[in-house]
Amino acid sequence: MSIRNRIAVTALTLSLAGFGAWIKSEGESPVVQKDGVELLAPHIPTKGDVPTIGHGSTRYEDGTPVTLADHPITRERAQQLARALHSEEERRFQASLPGVKLYQEEYDLYLDFVGQYGIGNWRSSSMRTHLLAGEHPKACEALLRWRYAAGYDCSTVVNGKPNQRCWGVWTRQLERHAKCWNVQ
Repeated sequence: MSIRNRIAVTALTLSLAGFGAWIKSEGESPVVQKDGVELLAPHIPTKGDVPTIGHGSTRYEDGTPVTLADHPITRERAQQLARALHSEEERRFQASLPGVKLYQEEYDLYLDFVGQYGIGNWRSSSMRTHLLAGEHPKACEALLRWRYAAGYDCSTVVNGKPNQRCWGVWTRQLERHAKCWNVQ
């Protein structure tokens, strides 16, 4: 058995595995063809969401929101945009957890949450409150409270089947919850 220590948030950075998990979870925009090149078009991923392009980007580096009228982008541009926006969010995330220590896996999954729900929701979340108090297991449990999209409970089963509206939002939270508990 190995003994692991949590590391100060300010000393951590999004791991390659964490960024890869983000790309996988966000998926990519619908593909369109132009002159034989595959491009990723803007779309609205779930009912009540905002326009998204590439790998979950809702705005460009200059802060301009993505619109459905925007031109499709290349996969390379999608990666570049996702990395730039993650770097910006990462700085805000680190600043929101002064003195907190996390395992790399915790860091990645909470930063993934910030990428999906936004830094404002993170700052007011009970997850952050629990982490600031050193209550890591309680922070894991608090992940399951975030199961709504546009006011709809994404954990809802309809006629014995996963809802068609936002089931992926719920399964993503379940995955984060499991990853969190795996390192406690």
